[in-house]
Amino acid sequence: MMRSQWCVDVTWGFYNRKNDKTEMSLQDILDHRRAVRHYDPAQPIDAGMVKKCIELASLAPTSSNMQLWEAFHVTDKTVLGKLAHACLDQRSARTAQQIVVFVTRQSLYKQHAKAILDAAIDDINRNSPEEKKEKHMKLQTAYYAKLIPFIYSRCFGLWGLVRKVLAQCIGLSRPIMRQVSEGDVRVCVHKSCALVAQTFMLAMSEAGYDTCPLEGFDSRLVKKALNLPYDTEINMVITCGIRMPDGVRGLRYRLPFSEMYRRI
Repeated sequence: MMRSQWCVDVTWGFYNRKNDKTEMSLQDILDHRRAVRHYDPAQPIDAGMVKKCIELASLAPTSSNMQLWEAFHVTDKTVLGKLAHACLDQRSARTAQQIVVFVTRQSLYKQHAKAILDAAIDDINRNSPEEKKEKHMKLQTAYYAKLIPFIYSRCFGLWGLVRKVLAQCIGLSRPIMRQVSEGDVRVCVHKSCALVAQTFMLAMSEAGYDTCPLEGFDSRLVKKALNLPYDTEINMVITCGIRMPDGVRGLRYRLPFSEMYRRI
C-alpha cells in the first residue's frame, strides 16, 4: 500500500518537476505512466511532440530488426470521433486530444528485408576488416535474402506447416527455433510492435503527457476510419492527452514481485 501511495504522489508532482526542468529518472517515468481514462479538454498537447515520441519509439528493438510496424497519428477531429466510436465509445477515447494507432505490416517483409540487407552490406563495406568482408556479406545475404523470406512467407497456413515439420525434424539432432508456423510468426510481429508502442508511452510520460493503451475496439471500424490496407493488423490503439483528476482508476495494484520473479 505504501508503494502504491508513493506512485500516486509522484504522478501528481510530475508536472511541477517538468516545469522546474528537473531531469526525470526511469523510476519517475514508470511511476508517472498510468492508463488514463479521462483527459482534460482544456489542455491540448503538441502534435509535434507526439510525433517526436513516435520517432523515439522507432528506436525500440524488433525481431531481426524487421520493423514491420507503422504508426498512424490522428489529430483530425472527425477521425478522432470515428475512432472513439470504434473503441466502443470508451471515455478515454472520447476525451483524447490525439490518438496513435500502431499497426503491423507483415506483408512488407520483402521490402524491409531488402532495405536492411542493403544497409548491412554498406556497413560491412565501410567498417569490416577486408579479410572478413566476404564472409560477413554471405552471412547477411543468406539471412535476409533467403531465411527471412522463408520464415515470413504465408500461404493459407501451408508454408507454416512445412516450416513446423522441418523444424521438428531438425530439432531431433540439434537446438532450433520451433515457433515458425504462420501463427507463430504473426505473434512475433505483434510482439515487436508492442515493444514500439510501450517505448512510445514511456517517451510520452517523459514529455509530460498521458496515454492509455486500448484493446477494446472494433478492428474493422478502426481500419475503416484510417483507410488501412486489408492486410494491416491493429496492434494497439493509444489515446493521448493530459489527465483529469479522476483520470486514473485508483491506486496502482501489482501482484507481489516474489510471485513473478524467479532466479535460477
